Amino acid sequence: MRKKRTPKYFIGQIHLWLGLVSGLVVFIVSITGCIFAFQKEISEALHPEWTRCTPPAAGAPQTTGTRPASGTALPLDTLKKTAQAALGSDHPLSFIVAYRAPDRVWEFMAFHENDTALTIFGAMEYYQSVFLDPYTGKVTGVRDYKYDFFSIVKYLHWSLLLNTPYGQPIVAWSTVIFVILLVTGLVLWWPKKWTRAFRDRSFKIKWNASFRRVNYDVHNVPGFYSLIPALVIAVTGLFFVWPPSTPPPPAVVSAPVAATGSPLSLALHTSLESLPAAVRFGVTPAYGKGGVIYVYAYRDAETYYGYDLLQFNQYSGQLMNHLQNAKKSRTQRLIEMNYDLHVGAIAGLTGKIIAFIVSLICASLPVTGFLVWYLKGRSRFGPKANNPI
Repeated sequence: MRKKRTPKYFIGQIHLWLGLVSGLVVFIVSITGCIFAFQKEISEALHPEWTRCTPPAAGAPQTTGTRPASGTALPLDTLKKTAQAALGSDHPLSFIVAYRAPDRVWEFMAFHENDTALTIFGAMEYYQSVFLDPYTGKVTGVRDYKYDFFSIVKYLHWSLLLNTPYGQPIVAWSTVIFVILLVTGLVLWWPKKWTRAFRDRSFKIKWNASFRRVNYDVHNVPGFYSLIPALVIAVTGLFFVWPPSTPPPPAVVSAPVAATGSPLSLALHTSLESLPAAVRFGVTPAYGKGGVIYVYAYRDAETYYGYDLLQFNQYSGQLMNHLQNAKKSRTQRLIEMNYDLHVGAIAGLTGKIIAFIVSLICASLPVTGFLVWYLKGRSRFGPKANNPI
């Protein structure tokens, strides 16, 4: 007589076939996320010239410009010209990162892409940064992100090295499937009974068992323990593809006026003076005749949430609008946390370690899951299929 199939059987079939379909992409996305977790720490350790400089000694001659915590930096417009000369006039600067800390190098970035190429290398026309000592204007390093190791890892994670319109949907829908796999995996993991034997089977790995049983436990047990952070990483990853709507910053236009001083330098100086709690400043130069200078003021050297946005007239450097973080809605502030939640940076080094471990477990799940299916019914690695695992 044919055994009656339970709902758990059909859930198991869904889990199996969705896992086989999405397994390779989930593995690539997870392992690249794992590698990327400490890219900042590794890059800074290998290239300290990209991040650190020696501030001038106390009492040293000062020049006019924006002030870090101690010493005085050269005017931002002057530094921008130096960086632009280093990158070439055909790579116009698009973003600047300045720091309040006196020992930090400033980064000047040029980026341009197109949507017509198939791969990310064709789509990314250029993506370079030049690093400057803000006190002397000396170039301390140049980084080509287009062929940088961690940049390649990031774009494997982002779109499988395909141009975003082609590769990102593959990653996104594979991530949706992965979320379903996590939920169905929890159903399959759930013990039939809450006796000691069943609890041990669900919560512990039996390392002295056959290869087949160990592989099953390695798939089952870490998968359960990493369920919640794995869901957080997966769902926040989906928000990059389908972001919730947030109110745009107020539309302001720069009115042409007689330039006084260095508008870009004045914009940064005003931001430094008016926001003493901010430690990192992202500056976007104005584009077009009516464009404005944007300054993103961050309260942490690594995270991106909780920033103030300031808009300045490109001709005078006058503050035109200030979007304060304190006046944002709770929903908007939560949405802005998405990246920091995704990479674990919101909890500092501890959060990054958790993200690294969880990503490694997620990368292992397609491998151990495939082996569970492949070894089922085969006895060369362990018990026969008609024996319990």
